Amino acid sequence: MSHTLDGPARGARQAQKQKTRQALLDAALRLLEEQSLSSLGLREVTRAVGVAPTAFYRHFRDTADLGVALVEEALGSLHTTLVATLAATGDGEERIAAAVDLIVAYVRAYPAHARFIAREQHGGVKRVREAIGAQLALFAEEVAAQFASEPEAAGWSEDDLLMLARMYVDHMVMTASALLETDDAGPVTDTARRQLRLVSLGRLHWLDAPVRGN
Repeated sequence: MSHTLDGPARGARQAQKQKTRQALLDAALRLLEEQSLSSLGLREVTRAVGVAPTAFYRHFRDTADLGVALVEEALGSLHTTLVATLAATGDGEERIAAAVDLIVAYVRAYPAHARFIAREQHGGVKRVREAIGAQLALFAEEVAAQFASEPEAAGWSEDDLLMLARMYVDHMVMTASALLETDDAGPVTDTARRQLRLVSLGRLHWLDAPVRGN
């Protein structure tokens, strides 16, 4: 005779499974404060959680798979926030201030996630590098789509808008990395705003350039 779990029991089991999965992610993130993902062993993670190593494989294929999940956790929720920030502020000083403030708030709220992305973006685990690259590329596409909806985009090609969006995304990653290395955010944020102001000024005159792309 086969036995199946009823609704409440199945729900409790799923909740426990999700709790264990999150505990593994949280433990890995703590351990990664002091090392790179390529040096992290799954036994370290399971020992920190207090579960058997075999339990790890119920949630992740390997540490690279865990790393990809951490990338999603670190960056996935930012997409809506970033696009909403850009859409609400328009071009100019308000947008510059809002974009920099968003990165400052993120690094303050999630320093371990920000440090993980900064380290693993060029780290030794290919699948994680690719996952970060895919997330950043998606950010750029979303920012470019927002730019395309604005009057300032008149006459711009899709390639040029994507190039501009990538500059914004790269700048935000660079600013986050710089904030992780200092206890005084003031100079970093001041420089970040000035750099974005320069990009905005260049945007205003981009179409004036007689020759581009040669």
